[in-house]
Amino acid sequence: MPKVLIINGSPRVGGNTSIALEEMVKVFETEGVETEVVQIGNKDIRGCIACGTCFKKGQCVFDDVVNELAPKFEEADGLVIASPVYYASANATLIACLDRLFYSTHFDKTMKVGASVVVARRGGLSATFDELNKYFTICGMPIASSQYWNSVHGREPGQASEDLEGLQTMRTLARNMTFLMKSIELGKKEYGLPEKEEWQPTHFIR
Repeated sequence: MPKVLIINGSPRVGGNTSIALEEMVKVFETEGVETEVVQIGNKDIRGCIACGTCFKKGQCVFDDVVNELAPKFEEADGLVIASPVYYASANATLIACLDRLFYSTHFDKTMKVGASVVVARRGGLSATFDELNKYFTICGMPIASSQYWNSVHGREPGQASEDLEGLQTMRTLARNMTFLMKSIELGKKEYGLPEKEEWQPTHFIR
């Protein structure tokens, strides 16, 4: 059974971001996908300080929810990250969490399927969508797509339930993500993971 970890970056429990994610969870359950939703937007999460301790200890030096998420991320076949839009960008708490989660976890993320979900009153959705997708593309994670950019509109609590196209986009996203995870699992059994070359880091000062 595929497993999906869902990180809700909203500080509002049961808010519009939750409504969007619940639409995905319903589909995942129907498709036989195990899900776990972790809400981190209301937690105190500081940003990465690039201290490098994670390379020595195998986990972030700040022992909070990020270290709790790490083994869940490693075990999952897919990761959904969702954020309300603040000033045309993601919630800063979510960004702090993702920076540290991706930087401090050194397991191979190749072919784990990623999907980002964004919720806003009106603008800034596509900019935030692009911002979140960069976490996937730096580490070999395929991005699940839908019938539109993965966005839902709503300002006041509960208004996201009125965005019928947005909710349909969430359902389509969950179905497409399920298909990708199952297809990749079959592909790994038949062909294995893509060959990796030795990393050749290049610095711009030399």
